[in-house]
Amino acid sequence: MTPSAPSTSAAPTAHTATASANTNIALIKYWGKADESLMIPTTSSLSLTLDETWTTTTVSFDGGNGDADAVRINGSAPGGTALARVTRFLDLVRERSGVTQRASVTSTSTVPLAAGLASSAAGFAALAAAASRAAGMDLDGRALSRLARRGSGSAARSVFGGLVLWNAGEDDATSYAEPIEEPAGDTVSGLDLAMVVVVLSDGRKTISSTRAMKQTMTASPLYPAWVEASREDLRAALEAVRSGDLARLGEVAEANALGMHASMMAARPAIMYWLPRTIEVLHTVRAMRQDGLPAWATIDAGPNVKVLTRGGSAERVAAALRERVPGAAVSVRLPGAGVRFEEASR
Repeated sequence: MTPSAPSTSAAPTAHTATASANTNIALIKYWGKADESLMIPTTSSLSLTLDETWTTTTVSFDGGNGDADAVRINGSAPGGTALARVTRFLDLVRERSGVTQRASVTSTSTVPLAAGLASSAAGFAALAAAASRAAGMDLDGRALSRLARRGSGSAARSVFGGLVLWNAGEDDATSYAEPIEEPAGDTVSGLDLAMVVVVLSDGRKTISSTRAMKQTMTASPLYPAWVEASREDLRAALEAVRSGDLARLGEVAEANALGMHASMMAARPAIMYWLPRTIEVLHTVRAMRQDGLPAWATIDAGPNVKVLTRGGSAERVAAALRERVPGAAVSVRLPGAGVRFEEASR
């Protein structure tokens, strides 16, 4: 499947636009910021954009609530930090585009918010696409990725479909995501990737990713070692992609995720996202591998487990997880597309 990217054709000057973006799951993780204001990560990362889990956002620069932006997410008006993040992002779009009006934003998502299922990646990628198009900006894929990064780091990757590399960079211009192609020129068909998502809890995280990243960086003696190991993990993962070696890619991805969580648990005070059933799933995945199933676990900032596998084996892996982890919500996700716009933008 060829990765999708925003069209580079000229966007019409507009006041309203609608865009959708899918979630992505990092195989080599992003955890920690070298520059908080610009959202520059400490390490580069590699992710897989998924289908069937997305956010759709409409932005209208129509004056909003007069002196404030009018924001609704899944039918409710957010407040506090959630509203402030959206407003700050819209201020950035206004600054770059020259638009001065307040905005009305309506967003709906098929993924639980703040549950470690990459809702912010899809959310800010969709917001970046819709807001920039509504403001009359004409952004190519790299520029849109850089803009989305300012809302949520992982949103930089959701701009594109399939396997995506986020280059950490050193400044705003050099920190961007781009799709990864195999030698055959097809992003994921050679590896036949799929992800089995195991939802153990869709409740909100006890500590936000932003706060947890900062605490890990400043209070975990294991964090510098994870950063150093992650650079080698990325090199090994990219080589596995180039050679079509799913087993190697899975091994590196699982180790990278466990190392990230180990660094969090070593922070003082410790950051513990896992539930008892998280550990149960990790042991189950290992047992499934011993039984001959291609399955490797990865976990983001939350208790839920994602299992990397081969597309042709995904249903068997999902069935085994349903049998061995009763009560968990298990679903299969295939590689998904990048940002897309509704043609009805005006």
